[in-house]
Amino acid sequence: MGKELNAAHRARLIEIVKARSFTTGSETKLASGRTSSFYFNMKPTMLHPEGANLIGQLVCERLAGEAVDMVGGLEMGAVPLASAVAAVSGGAGQQPLPAFFVRKQTKEHGTQALIEGLAAGETMAGKRLVVVEDVTTTGGSALKAVDSLKQAGAEIVLVLTIVDRQEGARDAFAAAGVAFDALLTVDDFRS
Repeated sequence: MGKELNAAHRARLIEIVKARSFTTGSETKLASGRTSSFYFNMKPTMLHPEGANLIGQLVCERLAGEAVDMVGGLEMGAVPLASAVAAVSGGAGQQPLPAFFVRKQTKEHGTQALIEGLAAGETMAGKRLVVVEDVTTTGGSALKAVDSLKQAGAEIVLVLTIVDRQEGARDAFAAAGVAFDALLTVDDFRS
């Protein structure tokens, strides 16, 4: 991991994930196409008041001092994460971090936008972004967001995941020239 995080916040987040979002036993198919005997469904944690607050705080701690304009990622997993970060970052003494998200496909009505969270006339050109993800296996989902954002002219400062399953994502991001970090790893749940 990169910067040191508040140990008490991190420990409490692990407890919440274990209670609400981590299961073992039966084989489950992952977004990467792989199967696994353990699974993280982070939505119950991300949508829980304390879980969302802790995630927002830990991401803000990790990004403190970084030159970042916005935080977001690929729908659906990144939406509650980016929203939690934006809400926490709005507090006193915090670096404000507006949220965005990248649609899996361009919206077919209204603004027909692929990237949401920008005001009218605003673009991603020149913005320094952090892409967030709930669980990372191979990194494929976050790389889709990274590609779309780069095409829109943004600079990707970091991909930051809540849980890294440690199954190849770090190497995939390194190969793509994108910095990667995780708040938690699968090792935090193997005890």
